[in-house]
Amino acid sequence: MDEHGVTIGEDGLARCPWGNGDPLYVGYHDQEWGRPVRGEDELFERICLEAFQSGLAWITILRKREAFRAGFAGFRIKQVAEFGDADVARLLADEGIVRNRAKINASIANARAALALGGGLTELIWGHAPKGRRKAPASTQDVPAVTAESTALAKSLKQSGFVFVGPTTAYALMQACGLVNDHLAKCHVRKK
Repeated sequence: MDEHGVTIGEDGLARCPWGNGDPLYVGYHDQEWGRPVRGEDELFERICLEAFQSGLAWITILRKREAFRAGFAGFRIKQVAEFGDADVARLLADEGIVRNRAKINASIANARAALALGGGLTELIWGHAPKGRRKAPASTQDVPAVTAESTALAKSLKQSGFVFVGPTTAYALMQACGLVNDHLAKCHVRKK
């Protein structure tokens, strides 16, 4: 790590410290994390993956992402909302995903909650985007785990029937989906 809190990759590019090393991390960091995500199914996928990540390293989720997509019907909300006991059993037997009954059930419950939203998931989530621009974090120590906006988003999601969406998970979702830009000031992605 240099004096600016970034790490320099084998390609010579400065990245947030977590975004180097494994090629999956590099690709996710450079091309996905912090970029605006809109769309019902796309946001639903991120909510599910953030919930599955809780207590695990993000690389575990990235390595299993395609299996998650296959197991959860491409994270198409309408299809996941129709999952029943046989689907839960199928997912619990799927070695390609994180086999956690509570998180599997939460994904199904969240699909049903997303279907019931009046204005849609995109409107609900993006309605909690912070107003104005924040100063770019100089190091990871400048990046919060929870904000007033993530607390409000978690509350709105819970009131709408979502589960496994506390303020920390909501903030991670906000980071991943580009509601906030927490790439470090000297990170090459931030400069784009």
